[in-house]
Order: sequence, then structure tokens, then C-alpha cells
Amino acid sequence: MSTGPYASAVGSLMYAMVCTRPDIAHAVSVVSRFMAQPGNEHWLAMKRIFRYMRGTADVGLVYGNNDECLVVGYSDSDYAADIDSRRSVTGYVFTLGGLVVSWKSTLQSSVTLSTTEAEYMPLTAAAKEVIWLKGLVSKLGLHQEIASLYCDSLSAICLAKDQVHHDRTKHIDVRYHFLRNEKRIKVKKVRTADNPADCFTKPVPFSKFKHCLDLLNIDNYV
Repeated sequence: MSTGPYASAVGSLMYAMVCTRPDIAHAVSVVSRFMAQPGNEHWLAMKRIFRYMRGTADVGLVYGNNDECLVVGYSDSDYAADIDSRRSVTGYVFTLGGLVVSWKSTLQSSVTLSTTEAEYMPLTAAAKEVIWLKGLVSKLGLHQEIASLYCDSLSAICLAKDQVHHDRTKHIDVRYHFLRNEKRIKVKKVRTADNPADCFTKPVPFSKFKHCLDLLNIDNYV
């Protein structure tokens, strides 16, 4: 089967996802993994995304006035989600004054050996993103000393605070541990039910998906 039309379709979806449609980030991340040799099932998944886009053409990022312009991040993962490589999925989303400004859904670069490690890697990736966002908004005159980064894994939070040392964590690459010494970020616990990054890592029921969109102020703008 020709890969040309499939790659073009993925590119079109990526353009929409990167610009104004974070709600399709996970779905686009999945179909983009098969551009080398797409099959019928991948085309069916692609068509389903386009049908969703057509039915929600008036949905997008809604921005308004907010006096409290603070950068807040949420991270999550889905352990060993990819059935081919057994790699986990990283997902994070950032808001500024409660309005979405940055998001990502992607496979992790390596196989993780525990859910703690799988949650810790996106937490570190999100920490690097929040440092960049803080620098960006500071140039706009919005200064923030400490940014909040939320995670629904207590074990990953303890690892980020250097409170856990045992055989299951000592193998984690040193580059992921810079978060322990990063004083500009405060890692906090959030309930899984209220973590909007959940829909960036896995398919979720419609009720949960709608709740995540409401938390991120993604709604009809017409």
C-alpha cells in the first residue's frame, strides 16, 4: 500500500494538533507510528480521527481574561502502552492562567522497567518544558519564582524529591535526576481523575475525555 497519502494525512492532522487541537494529540501520536508501512486498520483509525475533526470543527482553544497568569504543568504516562516495542507513553500539558499553551504526547525513548520510572520520565521532560516556558513568559513581563508541576504518581514524586533509594530506581539514567536539584519547580500530587494529561497518554472513556477538555478550557468557540 502506498505510504504517500497516509503520510500526507498524518501531516495534516499534525498541523491541526500542533496549532489548536491538543485533544487529538494522543490519537495522532498513535497513527504516526505506522507511516513506514500503514495497513487497512491504520487507515480506518485515520478516518475516524478525521470524522471526529469534522464533527468538532468548532472546538478549539478558548482564551480569555485571567488575573492570575501562572505557568502550571501536568504530566502522566501509560506504562508499556505500545504493544510492539513495550515502550511507555509520555504526556504533558501546560496552562498559563488556566489556558493551554503547550502539550505533548509521544512514545518514550527507551523501555522502562516499572511504573515509577515510566511516570518519572515524563515528569522530567515536563520540568524541562516548564523552565523554558518560565523564561518565555518572563520576557513578556510575567515573573514567576516557582512553577507547579502536577503528577498523579506518588512514587514518582518521592523519587523527584530524592526520597527513594532502592534497586528498582538506581538504574535510572542520571540525566533524568536533574529535577531533584531544580528549585524553580515544585512537584505536587493530583488525583488521577483530575489530571488532564491523562488523555494525552491513552484512550479514555468519553466522560473522562470531556472532563479533561473542561479542565483545559477546550470548548466550542463559536
